[in-house]
Amino acid sequence: MFWKDKSLEQLNHSEWESLCDGCAKCCLHKLQDTETEEVAFTWVHCSLLDCSTCKCSDYPNRLELVPNCLKITYQELEKISSALPSTCAYRLLYEGKELPSWHPLISNDLQSIHTANISIKDMAINELEVDSDELDLFIIEDEDF
Repeated sequence: MFWKDKSLEQLNHSEWESLCDGCAKCCLHKLQDTETEEVAFTWVHCSLLDCSTCKCSDYPNRLELVPNCLKITYQELEKISSALPSTCAYRLLYEGKELPSWHPLISNDLQSIHTANISIKDMAINELEVDSDELDLFIIEDEDF
């Protein structure tokens, strides 16, 4: 359990990447209230996301192809943690919390995130199918998201 033995800052690249549970929630469009700075997730996902697998179709080049793609690094966690879902391993560990039982590092099953209905697998809409001015119509109301 390397994530318990090391701080997030001490993790190597492979360990850091393995913290991602594969939920793809970070690939959803978010709206931020300019007054409260609260972040609302929508059911609209980036066009690079394959929603049937919850994997980016061009992960190595995503930051060049999608200028507002969320790059999760230890150095950025303080600034972006509110843009991560409450279930995100990076956010949970940053906040000093435990990984949940459905996390693949705990369950030893890459599908457990989908079985537990934590991922957005087959649930979101491609941004190419939505008018960007209507994102507010797709806000996710679930407080535990």
